[in-house]
Amino acid sequence: MNESQIQFSDRKAEIDLYQLQELLNVSAFWAKGRSIEDLGIAIDNSEPVIFVCLRDRLIGFARATSDGIYRATIWDVVIHPEYQSSGLGSKLVETVLSHPRMRSVERVYLMTTHQQGFYEKIGFQPNTTTTMVLHNLPNRAFAPPTEVQLQESLGA
Repeated sequence: MNESQIQFSDRKAEIDLYQLQELLNVSAFWAKGRSIEDLGIAIDNSEPVIFVCLRDRLIGFARATSDGIYRATIWDVVIHPEYQSSGLGSKLVETVLSHPRMRSVERVYLMTTHQQGFYEKIGFQPNTTTTMVLHNLPNRAFAPPTEVQLQESLGA
């Protein structure tokens, strides 16, 4: 692999969603089968979005969501299996962390099933105190409060 041919980019408008879908299907058991439309929505609502290309081939991807100061979460870190253990994954995560939207954030979270050792080498620490999840089921709807309910909850 010629490192001069590898490019990191944060220009999310240039991501080939079909290549991203293929990369996720090959590299990420937890992201198999994501639709092109949903990938586009996730990317539109994430900042930064970093991707790695070798010539015109997408070989790495990661994205984050953040309030820019207190909390951020890194999502969907993937490197194509052919390029794993080359240092690209570490460089990808470090690129996300050094992005202006991320570098001042107090705490950065991520979820991983099997790669704790990889992230610990970068500086992440296990955190068992904040892990909770709400599965937003299609048949569950949260109705927004009415103006009267809001006023009552505020003591008005």
